[in-house]
Amino acid sequence: MEETLAFAERIHAGKPQLPLALRLIQNTGVLKRHIVQPIDQTLHHPGLAERNRIYEIESKKRCPEVIEEALANAGVSVTDIDLIVYVSCTGFLMPSLTAWLINEMGFRSDTRQMPIAQLGCAAGGAAINRAHDFCTAYPDRNVLIVSCEFCSLCYQPVDDNIGALLSDGLFGDAVAAAVVRGIGGTGIALERNASYLIPNTQEWISYAVRATGFHFQLDRRVPGTMEPLAPVMRDLAAEHGWDIGHLDFYIVHAGGPRILDDLAKFLDVDRSMFRHSWATLTEHGNIASAVVLDAARRLFEEQALTPGATGVVAGFGPGITAEMAMGTWAVDPLAAIDLAALAGQRDLTPVTPVAAR
Repeated sequence: MEETLAFAERIHAGKPQLPLALRLIQNTGVLKRHIVQPIDQTLHHPGLAERNRIYEIESKKRCPEVIEEALANAGVSVTDIDLIVYVSCTGFLMPSLTAWLINEMGFRSDTRQMPIAQLGCAAGGAAINRAHDFCTAYPDRNVLIVSCEFCSLCYQPVDDNIGALLSDGLFGDAVAAAVVRGIGGTGIALERNASYLIPNTQEWISYAVRATGFHFQLDRRVPGTMEPLAPVMRDLAAEHGWDIGHLDFYIVHAGGPRILDDLAKFLDVDRSMFRHSWATLTEHGNIASAVVLDAARRLFEEQALTPGATGVVAGFGPGITAEMAMGTWAVDPLAAIDLAALAGQRDLTPVTPVAAR
């Protein structure tokens, strides 16, 4: 944070909105972030083509290691994967990186591909939900989720509005992966999912696409969106027979401190229940679609849940869109419980996101 504040003061010195931006950055609670280039290179804008070239190089360099760890954690191999869901909103490749991964890492040639490029921070939740849908349709299949977000490649030196300055101090880079198994495994057994779009808010989070690349636009009303989304989450839990305010774990998008504080307030949940999301925000910043996977990784590492513990996974992003899933904690049925007890459930087994350095 100290470096961020110093750079902001130097680059935007004398601008009337700078004092407010500095206060907002300090209030994010983001103490550390990782980026794919040294800070001086990040602050220099070489043009869209060069930035996209860096995105391609870095994604191909960093994703395989994370994927291999995810597969190992889930106890599956590349030949066991039937669908790859690749999510990223910070660079563009066609064909998608999924084609390169299939060729380079030895996935089967009939592996299905699902790139998700325009859901922003909500895409992590969307990837989990689409994997759940796929495994519901094909119960014995497995899905690999890959999130690759290099938010620093979207930095625009000329943008000095409050939203842009705040985002410069909030977003970080990360790569994460997870496996959703149709049968078996230890993790979050996905049971129900839903999507919701707040009407007429599509311009509140957006990209302006210009010759210099993606210019992030953030409306000042965005932090207040948890008030209309909390009842949607409450209704989803009620449809599942649960009380949203009395679950055992919450994996939610760490868009910023007010997002987390407001959601805790409107769900009537102690803010400590969002500790995994708070930790992600503090140690990595807002890492877009990778947030929910990093928070889930922390849940795994805590090792505090017993089988049957209830919880929710929720990602929020442009639209304004919410992608939500309900699930229970399940352990490997072959080791601890009867396989039949998991009928109709799907397991999400995440891996530690590898932070770009």
